[in-house]
Amino acid sequence: MSEVARICSDLIRFDTTNPGPGERPAAEYVAELLAETGVEPVVFESDRHRTNVVARIPGDSDEALLMHGHLDVVPAVAADWRIHPFSGEIEDGCVWGRGAVDMKGTLSMTLALVRDWARRGVRPKRDLVLAFLADEEATGEYGAKLAVQRHRELFDGCTEAISESGGYSVEATPDARIYPVSVGERGTAWMRLTAHGIAGHGSRPPADNAVAEICHALSRVASYQWPIRLTPGVAALVESLSDILGESIDADRLEKEAERLGRIGRLFEAQIRNSANPTMLEAGYKVNVVPGTATAYVDGRFLPGYRDEFLETIDRLLGPKITREFVSFGDAPSAPLDSPFFEQLCAALVAEDPAARPVPYVMSGGTDAKSFDTLGIKGYGFAPLMLSPDLDYYGMFHGVDERVPVEGLEFGVRVLDRLLVS
Repeated sequence: MSEVARICSDLIRFDTTNPGPGERPAAEYVAELLAETGVEPVVFESDRHRTNVVARIPGDSDEALLMHGHLDVVPAVAADWRIHPFSGEIEDGCVWGRGAVDMKGTLSMTLALVRDWARRGVRPKRDLVLAFLADEEATGEYGAKLAVQRHRELFDGCTEAISESGGYSVEATPDARIYPVSVGERGTAWMRLTAHGIAGHGSRPPADNAVAEICHALSRVASYQWPIRLTPGVAALVESLSDILGESIDADRLEKEAERLGRIGRLFEAQIRNSANPTMLEAGYKVNVVPGTATAYVDGRFLPGYRDEFLETIDRLLGPKITREFVSFGDAPSAPLDSPFFEQLCAALVAEDPAARPVPYVMSGGTDAKSFDTLGIKGYGFAPLMLSPDLDYYGMFHGVDERVPVEGLEFGVRVLDRLLVS
């Protein structure tokens, strides 16, 4: 078994479900692997078992690159899985389990590479800061936000960062594989909505019913058709895809084009507009009692440059009787796609896979890059994986039977080595 596969399997066996038991055992394992290479890790937490590990590897330049990833995972119901989600079992050439893709596989590539450097006596081109963080699958309060607020000195000199959700292969033609490299992501606006009404007996004529008011507001939000907005990152992606496929992608009907292109279209289908999805409801305590308040939660996402438009639209849809507050808020970060570093990311992929066609893209979800962006660190999604065409990478995120090919992990280690050393 290759070292990267073994480390990935080991990490998956630590149940770091969020919410759950916490990240400490996995963090201690990571710290031990780093210490064995002579790297001195810094371990910190603000709450019991919500543990983070940061380490710096000296390079040949004082300018530093941040590589960050999260140790926590979303819940998994074992009965729904073919192989137990915390077994880390290797079968059919893949490491199985919760976090294989999101994102313990990426962490294992980083750790395997650093350990290989130690054996070979290799130094990176520039200082390398490694961050293994807690709580990304929630609000980041115990992880990235804590790190930038209380330990920002650990990231001195970092100008760029790489992390999850980019650099994976998508089959395009028999001679070309697309590798999307993220240059940004949508902003996050998780909101708690509250309606206030008049409490009373359920048999009385309706007066000011908080439950009805919150339902009407949610219906307006859920049925609203957000306008398509073509951001620079998505425009560059569409242009690149047109060149690779040898056909025009109609920018005036991107929704239909995404459907037509299948997996390739999924690279931009959720990145062409803002969104707001109701996800939770809380109200009442007895069927014959009208409650005085009703609460709902909405997962809001907005494109880079469209925060104000998003918030103004939400307030208009909710109306004057609904109050909102943020459960979590993070602006939409973006990184330059015309930078030398972006070119280096692309070149590392092509050097390892001559059929690679790297393209810029914008993530539909959110990552810890939002927190590091507040320090001026420009984040790119780059967790290189070569995948078989029949593996649904998108479906692996928070889905059942999550798994990552061993050969894909080994490919990722080689690409990162080319990027960071060559």
